[in-house]
Amino acid sequence: MIKTLIAATTMAAVVYAVAPAQAAHRHHMGVGCSGANFGKTEAAVEAMADNEVKFAAEKEVSLAQDAMLNNKWGACGEHLGKAAEASMAK
Repeated sequence: MIKTLIAATTMAAVVYAVAPAQAAHRHHMGVGCSGANFGKTEAAVEAMADNEVKFAAEKEVSLAQDAMLNNKWGACGEHLGKAAEASMAK
């Protein structure tokens, strides 16, 4: 009985710890922090005409890279998502 209770408590703690981390990888617009998503977003931003929106998108990509290097996955996804949105607005 005690072993079952301990096992259930442990499982709940693991789920509670892992679920927010998984959600952070796909925070904004479903854009996760991966090399493939960075490549697609950077290519889309580079294809934009030079204007204020492009410069803002480039800054968001830079902030996303910094966040990824510092293991801040939620911030990374948010910045990468903002850059992706800006690239679609062209």
